[in-house]
Amino acid sequence: MARHVTQSLFGEPEDEPIAEVGADAPLAERMRPRSLEEFVGQGHLLGQGRLIRKLVEGGGTLPSLILWGPPGTGKTTLARLLAVRSGTRFVPLSAVLSGVKELRDAIAEARETKRRGRRTLLFIDEIHRFNKAQQDALLPAVEDGTVTLIGATTENPSFEVNAALLSRARVVTLQPLSAEDIQEILKRAMADPEHGVATLRPDLAEESLARLATASGGDARVALTALESSVLATEPGEDGSRRVDQETLIEAVGRARYAYDKGGEEHYNLISAMIKSLRNSDANAALYWLARLIEGGADPVFIARRLCILASEDIGLADPQAMVQAASAAQIVQLIGLPEGLYPLSQATVYLALAPKSNALKRAYFTAAEDAAATAREPVPLHLRNAVTGLMKSEGYGRGYRYVHDDPDAKGQMNCLPESLAGSAYLDPDEPGRPSETS
Repeated sequence: MARHVTQSLFGEPEDEPIAEVGADAPLAERMRPRSLEEFVGQGHLLGQGRLIRKLVEGGGTLPSLILWGPPGTGKTTLARLLAVRSGTRFVPLSAVLSGVKELRDAIAEARETKRRGRRTLLFIDEIHRFNKAQQDALLPAVEDGTVTLIGATTENPSFEVNAALLSRARVVTLQPLSAEDIQEILKRAMADPEHGVATLRPDLAEESLARLATASGGDARVALTALESSVLATEPGEDGSRRVDQETLIEAVGRARYAYDKGGEEHYNLISAMIKSLRNSDANAALYWLARLIEGGADPVFIARRLCILASEDIGLADPQAMVQAASAAQIVQLIGLPEGLYPLSQATVYLALAPKSNALKRAYFTAAEDAAATAREPVPLHLRNAVTGLMKSEGYGRGYRYVHDDPDAKGQMNCLPESLAGSAYLDPDEPGRPSETS
């Protein structure tokens, strides 16, 4: 199919939003949907009466959007298809490769295009990588309608996109594709002789296809890349078909099985899930989230630190051995690293999950901290002070102090708190790890 191009203001050929790609392009690129009807997934946005569907069918001006979602969920494709449906000129920029100059050039060209009666959809991939100055440079053009902005991001826009830009755009959340969605995309690629791999005659058992769909973690790009590489790695049989075995498929998927981003929000979501599972004494769930973290490439020392925190914050005196287990795991992991370090981490995880729980120390400390703040100006009682000079002794320092080893009754009779807090109790001494009823 011939490639359809138009001429840009600066005399360079400009691709239409849905241009034909070469046969040597990656399968994920070749299989991009060419219409909204081909788009798979995101039913909460594209279904009848849903947001994107209404925007497209409403016939009005397309608003600026921030498309937020994991990789491989269709953000770029959706932006291109929206440009087609709305009849706007599509200008893509990558926040990784572009700066303020490129932005200003694109906006200047958009103004000329607007004068000729056509709107411009400015698509910025990975918009979270733009700094504040770059994001601010977009504001006037978005505000006066010079461009319709569609930004794509895998990071939470609340933290990565400045408030001024967020107020001028609508945030649209894309979900990871379901295993059923991924299977449909894979089957299309296997059956498509023009853009897919049908001419290679792939042969995957339904079970293998389902496994690949699940292992992709909701990322169509991962699934299609794994499909293509596993098919190409399989020699044709006598009948010309390529029967992809499990070993080849697993090797093709590799670490992409785990939807994990060490630097992004998912990192904190996973550790949060693990800690909450531990707190809830669910050893199976805690092990699962631990595996997600380790297999995804999380720093094992980071995991060990979080185990140490939980051991004291959520178990404490209810089982003092928990802190020993966590600290030992942390020390061993620093000594041996991964992969062997997964064993002490797993041991500590299971131990902490099954240990009795108490946050009495945490509650006791913060209750004491409140009292400490309220009485910060109150002097230390004289009998608890050291008389290190004659003057201090003459002033009464140390007077009345009772040495408990020589005077056992001092334990119950000598007040060790400021006078205004005498008798206060933060922990019940008869039940270690549990708060006092009077605290």
